[in-house]
Amino acid sequence: QVQLVESGGGLVQAGDSLRLSCAASGRTFTNNAMGWFRQAPGKEREFVAAISWGGERTYYADSLKGRFTISRDNPRNTLYLQMNTLKPEDTAVYYCAARSGTVVYKTTDGYGYWGQGTQVTVSS
Repeated sequence: QVQLVESGGGLVQAGDSLRLSCAASGRTFTNNAMGWFRQAPGKEREFVAAISWGGERTYYADSLKGRFTISRDNPRNTLYLQMNTLKPEDTAVYYCAARSGTVVYKTTDGYGYWGQGTQVTVSS
């Protein structure tokens, strides 16, 4: 089992930056591909970014490339999402996800472990 706890969300203005963190505990963290997803009110959960277990490969939703950066610190068992130049349309609950395996997925069904989510609200 892997337990995931997100933090770092909040209310910011358009153009601001935020860094989300996801602390993992439980079984070994190093061999798990991980990702960030988000869900806005009335919408389906969507892919944001994913990272390989070693951190050498990263993947992003096309619309977010250049503004968001995913990274991980395996010794600290922590996943990060740096979000820059935030826009009102980035408002959503952001979820951290992990999977048992090294293959990276961009879909929700590829991940078996989820955090409770952290709210990000961007005002215009």
